[in-house]
Amino acid sequence: MKSHLTLAMFIAAWLMPMQVMAANEQEQAHVHAKEQAVKPQSDTKKNEEHEEHEEHNETLSSRISDDMATAVNIVTDRADSQLLRQHQVVYGKLSADPNRISHVNARFPGILTSVKFSLGDSVKAGDVLAVVESNESLNTYAIKAPIDGVIIQRSANVGEVAQQQTLFSIADFGSLWVDFRLYPSQQVAVATGQNVVIMAADTEIKGVIAHIIPSLTQPYQLARVKLDNRDGKLSSGQLIEGAVISGEFNVELAVKKSAIQILDNKSGVFVKNNSEYVFSPLQLGRSDMDYIEVIAGLKPGQWYVTTNSYLLKADIEKSEAEHAH
Repeated sequence: MKSHLTLAMFIAAWLMPMQVMAANEQEQAHVHAKEQAVKPQSDTKKNEEHEEHEEHNETLSSRISDDMATAVNIVTDRADSQLLRQHQVVYGKLSADPNRISHVNARFPGILTSVKFSLGDSVKAGDVLAVVESNESLNTYAIKAPIDGVIIQRSANVGEVAQQQTLFSIADFGSLWVDFRLYPSQQVAVATGQNVVIMAADTEIKGVIAHIIPSLTQPYQLARVKLDNRDGKLSSGQLIEGAVISGEFNVELAVKKSAIQILDNKSGVFVKNNSEYVFSPLQLGRSDMDYIEVIAGLKPGQWYVTTNSYLLKADIEKSEAEHAH
């Protein structure tokens, strides 16, 4: 019995390492099979993500319905040829036309018996401003407005004595002068007779340089431009920015500068294709105040976003951020 037990124990001791080795081999085979089963799936997933990333990089776009585009004021325009203007940006200040300011006084000394208009009132040439009783003849006579305009100063009240003082000052603001400062670096490119484009009160106003006046004490010259202000949108004393046109040229294709956005370090515009807005990188050329030449990246007739294109950019960047996580 004892020897039998001893032999059994010997056999068990001899078999145990082999069983352990077999078990280890089975376990390793199982792990290897599991790794082989998992690896292709992981590689496939990585390949899909890579392809998706590559596809994402190839096309940057945002899909928005026409109703939503209208609601957020996404505006498009047709890409076409454009007249570009080379220009010098200048700054100046508006003032009333000195030839259209009239100072009114009494012809003969006397008592003001009537005053018809107040400060800020508009008058027409020939309107009676006041009535004076002459000290010498005791007859009354009328003081009339010599020009159309606005009363900008009044020193006349009933019962006061009118002598040589100015009783009324009237200014016609139907035309104004703007004095633009020309610094030395600009003076070579600016001359009398050149056109000037001014943006004021959401309106483009065109003028011509009438005079260039040297300054004895200041480091600049003054370019004087007369502006039509019959609509009353401009005010004397207002600061004005203008563009002196030094050259004009046509380009085959241009887009509005306000449409340009930057994505992936590339400048471009969003092109509308039904309800999809695709970012198109552009090769750009010359420009003026409003437009920039397109050398490549866009075709004539394509519709591109001119207003609120930053909303499309923000939508794409948000999608990229979510994709990265």
